[in-house]
Amino acid sequence: MSALRSRRHREWGLAYLLLAPALLVFAVFTFYPFLRNFKLALYQNPPYPGLPAHYVGLHQVGSVLASTSFHQSLVSTLLYVVMVVPVGLIGGLLLAVAAHKAIRGMAWFRLIFSSTVVTSVAVAAVVFGTLMDPVVGLLPWLGINPHPAILENPTWALPAVSLIAVWQFLGLSFVIMTAGLQSLPDEVLEAARLDGAGGWTMFWRVTVPLLSPTLFFGLVVGTIYAFQSFGQIDILIGPQNSQFTHTDVLLYSVYQALSIQDNPGVAAVLSIVLFTILLVFTLVQLRFLERRVTYAGN
Repeated sequence: MSALRSRRHREWGLAYLLLAPALLVFAVFTFYPFLRNFKLALYQNPPYPGLPAHYVGLHQVGSVLASTSFHQSLVSTLLYVVMVVPVGLIGGLLLAVAAHKAIRGMAWFRLIFSSTVVTSVAVAAVVFGTLMDPVVGLLPWLGINPHPAILENPTWALPAVSLIAVWQFLGLSFVIMTAGLQSLPDEVLEAARLDGAGGWTMFWRVTVPLLSPTLFFGLVVGTIYAFQSFGQIDILIGPQNSQFTHTDVLLYSVYQALSIQDNPGVAAVLSIVLFTILLVFTLVQLRFLERRVTYAGN
């Protein structure tokens, strides 16, 4: 018995030894900055540079949460998530179903459908920004001359920026859904075909329920991805158009608080709020949506 206990201790020691480098990296670059935010949120920078920050307690937290800019940023973030996640998830599913056929040359289509996942945000933003340009873009070529320009329009700027995120998320969603389709049990699908199920019935009554774990995973990943979007807004809107606040999602507001306002305390408060919202969304999805997930073998 003592020999078995000693062996387990050696195995645990080896495991911790192998995990130590990764834990050290996470501690320095993830855990420490995260915990540091809670301290920074209690300190306010003076309006003049060079002076030390002073302790204000929870007063700064309350003032940030009560501000109009925070409310507008929160609404813009939620609208952005609603526009990106469902479209990207459904689009990836439809592309995966269309590509899940034994047709000659389909491998090239799978490569094209999944290529957006490896496209950088900068390249995607520049391409879509050029297409939406009011002078040399696609719309003037089609005879449409929006005024004001799409990216300066309070109504259409956020949907235009979200279009880029949808396009990039389609590749990841397609890869996830393709992996899910390839793992479906062939005997269940064949039994449904023998029972006379048509294409729509097969998709809605058989494929979608069997794909529910994959759809649930894609929903969680897509929500986190949408909440963390930043590059598209920074490149297309940027500090040069900082007066256009209709695209200021929470993560971009954190960047503005640091780079433009030079106020780490406000940035820390917004970061904690963003983390809390992501945590709540994930827990709600795990608590309520997972009930509708059908795992094979249950």
